[in-house]
Amino acid sequence: MAEENSGCPELWDEYQWERFLQQQDRKTEQYFQLFEKYQDHPERDEIIAREMGWNHSDDDDDEEESDWLDTAEEDEEDAEDEESDEDEEEFEELQQSEVYMQSMELNRRVFTMVEERETLKDHPVAVELATRVAICGAKLAAALCGDDFSEVGMTIAYLKRSLKAANDALGAASRLRYAGLIDDDDLGQVNELLFPIRERIVDMMGEFRAELRRRRGES
Repeated sequence: MAEENSGCPELWDEYQWERFLQQQDRKTEQYFQLFEKYQDHPERDEIIAREMGWNHSDDDDDEEESDWLDTAEEDEEDAEDEESDEDEEEFEELQQSEVYMQSMELNRRVFTMVEERETLKDHPVAVELATRVAICGAKLAAALCGDDFSEVGMTIAYLKRSLKAANDALGAASRLRYAGLIDDDDLGQVNELLFPIRERIVDMMGEFRAELRRRRGES
């Protein structure tokens, strides 16, 4: 995230990034709540913009925003092509990460197990397991897509979210076993992949924290 665009200091730590991500989560949740509430309203976009605080009363600001939107639309096609190339590069980079590929294999196994068994398909704890495993992989991917420690604090914040999702998944799997909905072999397969993922995430958090201290000149 560029400093000139966000106003963020160059070396935010993980706690500052976590607060920022929480704010974004709340804004996203607010947007979807408003969209659901007003999706059939003829002035939906205007209402959502007002509720989200996107409207400006100053005409100059409106004109400036309009000019910016016109410019953005003119460059949209080139930007999409550029973004597509970047996405492909990031995906290729992720495929080189052992821990990310482990998270994808875990996601595949859990999804298959939940979808193929009627006792698990709509069970809330099974859905929680599948959801947490997916979130673990998504947050891990977000952390791994940084450029050589470019946003160290943000990377740690994403790793923390990935770790929490992994821990939640472990808890859900244990509850399913306790309820007799999966057997020891099922639990063992989930844990066999989850534990190494957790360990690697913890190791990476330590590495990035050490890098952040080094960049700040701390011992």
